[in-house]
Amino acid sequence: MNTSTPLFTPIDSHSDEVGIVVPDVVCTHNEWDPLDEVVVGRIEDSVFPPRHPYVLGGVPKSLYNSLFLLGGKKRRPKQYFSEAAQKELDEFVSILKAEGVTVRRPDIVDHSKNFSTPNWASKGYTSSCPRDCFLVIGNEIIEAPMSWRCRYFEPHAYYSLFKEYFERGAKWTSAPKPPLNSSLYNSEYTVPEEGHPIEYVINESEVVFDAADFIRCGRDIFVTKSNVTNIAGINWLRRHLGSSYHVHEIETLSKQPMHIDTTFVPLGPGKAMINPNYVCRKNLPSILKSWDIFDAPDPNIVSGGFLNEHSSMCSMWLNMNVLLLDENRVIVEKSQVGMIKSMKNWGLKPILCDFLNFNPYGGAFHCATLDVRRTGKLQSYF
Repeated sequence: MNTSTPLFTPIDSHSDEVGIVVPDVVCTHNEWDPLDEVVVGRIEDSVFPPRHPYVLGGVPKSLYNSLFLLGGKKRRPKQYFSEAAQKELDEFVSILKAEGVTVRRPDIVDHSKNFSTPNWASKGYTSSCPRDCFLVIGNEIIEAPMSWRCRYFEPHAYYSLFKEYFERGAKWTSAPKPPLNSSLYNSEYTVPEEGHPIEYVINESEVVFDAADFIRCGRDIFVTKSNVTNIAGINWLRRHLGSSYHVHEIETLSKQPMHIDTTFVPLGPGKAMINPNYVCRKNLPSILKSWDIFDAPDPNIVSGGFLNEHSSMCSMWLNMNVLLLDENRVIVEKSQVGMIKSMKNWGLKPILCDFLNFNPYGGAFHCATLDVRRTGKLQSYF
């Protein structure tokens, strides 16, 4: 495996009006170069997502039933806010700053407001997970065409921040805004039972993807088709990026596939961890044969915590949802002793942070962040 020689000239800087070369304000190529600047989401003025089959495509069936089918709608408050989660988010921000990372935040917006298009109406959801909404490739911020109607205007919370990045030289792109017509969704969708083939809550009638279904390894980008990302969305990104990048699909065995960062997580050049329940090693893209591939340890279920199948808005495998600060340091949930031990065995230094109360907002450390600048060059690692 050769990781030293870029296959083409990296683009990590630009010349200003007087010809002085300055570093790009937005520039990141992978998940492990030293992290300089990151956007961390917010949970203020979040609300529960409205009832719709697309929600069942991404949350545990038991939680969906309790929220929508068993009288949960009447019990739910209008606002979805946890002081414990806010405390953990503040702790996370403090850790990042203490490690030398510049932290930026989106604006606070009220997600309880009604909005509509000519074909449907909805409320919002949250600004907790910028990783879902945006993909940073090199010096370009790409807004994802997300399939959840309640997230249609979620990117507006980041508009003033990205306008600043744009004025300082960043590229800023939005994929075609999908109409999200009823024909996109399988209204009869149910979570497939064990032994049955995977079904998807969305079809191919529109171009949709969540940015969190893609993960970057230099010139090679990996993606999972999921309940929020279809083949049309994957093909749009392939064509948009052009021949400088290669997008590889990773097959998932998850019955409710949604976001790659609980399935396949790079840990540095030449190594990654996989979810042993979601990934069949023999079906991994052939270029990964040169890499060390580790099985993620089982998550530690915490009594009274949110990392369980009944209360988290996402997979139990959030123990995999870590954030690399560089090739050595990684932020890990404090309760996940199995993951902490594994990270040490794999040559990384875990930095511990409480984050279980944040999980119901849709993720963990990787989901809650958008890395906009890492110190490194664009190259191939295969």
